[in-house]
Amino acid sequence: MNDDAPAANATAPGLEISLGSALELCRLGLATLIDIRQSFEIELKGAIPDTVHVPMCEVKLMLGHTLTEDEQDILDAGQPKDIDAQTFFGTMNRLHHGRDHLLLCICNSGRRSLAAAAMLRQLGYPKALSVAGGFQAWKKLSQG
Repeated sequence: MNDDAPAANATAPGLEISLGSALELCRLGLATLIDIRQSFEIELKGAIPDTVHVPMCEVKLMLGHTLTEDEQDILDAGQPKDIDAQTFFGTMNRLHHGRDHLLLCICNSGRRSLAAAAMLRQLGYPKALSVAGGFQAWKKLSQG
């Protein structure tokens, strides 16, 4: 298995969606926003309404993936949420396959969500996308 594959795929065209398009798809009931930030980030910076929280650092660890140095720093900064495979896959299957929804990953800036969307695609969720600009873009939009 090539550990570089997710990073290479993360920059692939067609993996990113604009915030405006993402919010419209959610409004129409065609997509679900998946907030992949750690719990402490949400507590510190704020939550986006109507999102499903799936802390991707814990998911990567659960799946046996190696965390990047940045991801490890983020994980170490807060109290990890205990997530198991059954909960994770149950949630993803219910949203993606059960509702036939797009899975729109959102992080703080849009960088980690690219890797998360690529990873979800590798796990069999082809409708996973990353929301460009992340929480920072949402915050600007919601204040504007």
